Amino acid sequence: MKEPLQKGSKKLLNAWAFYDWANSVYTLTIASSIFPLFYSNLFDTKEQLVSAFGFEMKQTVLIEIVTGFTFLVVAFLSPLLSGIADYVGNKKNFMKFFCYIGGVGCIGLYFFNLDYIHTSILFYFMGLLGYWGSLVFYNSYLPDIAYPEQQDSISAKGFSWGYIGSVLLLILNLLMVMFPNWFGFDISISEDIKLNGSEIEIAEALEKAKNSASFEAMKISFITVGLWWVLFSQYTFYHLPKGSSKGRKVTKDVVFNGFKELKSVWRELKNNLRLKRYLNAFFVFSMAVQTIMLMAVYFGEKEILWNDEEHKTTGLIGSILLIQLVAVLGAFVTSKMSNKYGNIKTLIGINIIWMGLCFYAYFMKMPMEFYIAATLVGFVMGGVQSLARSTYSKFLPETEDTTSYFSFYDVAEKIGIVIGMSIFAVVDQLYTMRSAILFLFVFFLIGIILLFRVPKKAS
Repeated sequence: MKEPLQKGSKKLLNAWAFYDWANSVYTLTIASSIFPLFYSNLFDTKEQLVSAFGFEMKQTVLIEIVTGFTFLVVAFLSPLLSGIADYVGNKKNFMKFFCYIGGVGCIGLYFFNLDYIHTSILFYFMGLLGYWGSLVFYNSYLPDIAYPEQQDSISAKGFSWGYIGSVLLLILNLLMVMFPNWFGFDISISEDIKLNGSEIEIAEALEKAKNSASFEAMKISFITVGLWWVLFSQYTFYHLPKGSSKGRKVTKDVVFNGFKELKSVWRELKNNLRLKRYLNAFFVFSMAVQTIMLMAVYFGEKEILWNDEEHKTTGLIGSILLIQLVAVLGAFVTSKMSNKYGNIKTLIGINIIWMGLCFYAYFMKMPMEFYIAATLVGFVMGGVQSLARSTYSKFLPETEDTTSYFSFYDVAEKIGIVIGMSIFAVVDQLYTMRSAILFLFVFFLIGIILLFRVPKKAS
């Protein structure tokens, strides 16, 4: 029988961090790059509508609705399942469950087809649910496996490993899409075209064959993500502790314990004006930030005037890699700025940049303009995410129950995403994605106003 690793041991810490290497490929390859390109290629034109759930809607609106619904499910399930897992002591089983749901969802995207849109969307939902659902339990393991003085460094290591792993697989997938013949995909044309076709007909046939092979490579990339996620997570699952408590029955009180904790935090916020006002500001600007990050590639695919399909594919995926690189720099610079000017002032500055980006995005049309926007998004994305969470942590009252406060923070973030995606979908359906991006300017403006109202000192 395997001897359990001791809390704080290097092997246990690395095993925990390795899950970032396993699951980060989902966000980079599927959520942010390859899938948006694949999805757009299913349609003959950008204006073609999609029929689902009894309605006809724009292509992007369907993804926006499903994404928003998924985050609503996660926001509801997170406190529910966390409370049960903590009580019964089997959080690893919950983490495994969501990991495998996500992995199967990724692999199932290979069969994504407009003729079976509801089954196809179910696979997309499973991938998104699996990723965010497993993160709830993954993050909750941190105080179990690391001492307080170890938590910052091992969390940063997980982020770094996740970045490296996801970029490596994305580069492989990008090469598959750009040069499908290198990986054994068929790009041959018929002998009749070779012998009797004109130069233009031969060139068109070759282009069509390559596009078809690239499309198949995109589908294969979904399988690689699912397998990567499930297989590499086994090292984490092998070493993580199962939990201490056993044999407890799940009662009604246990099921709703997580919601009771959230309600308790809500009551305590009334006595902490600084934390309450900061959370109000975070809720508003975070919904805009997360919506832009989730829809950036869809916007680039639909609204930017690319020269051709190959240029669009390499341009969009290259932009995602650029965002990832600049985000690391952004987080570092933001940390330095917050040390000099304070967290709130720095957050106000970052939100002003986001606000300007909304205006810039409304008018941009050319690829170079999109690359400039991607660079700025990467810079402020890395900064706002790390600083928003650390600011919340600094504002917490003296308490040992930090888990409940961070659960409240996570639920607030998820509900914000639901609202942001819903508003974005409505404006996109009624007008354009450009109008939807521009409308998010309002949330950044409100967020800035609310940040100005955060007291400098705790009440």
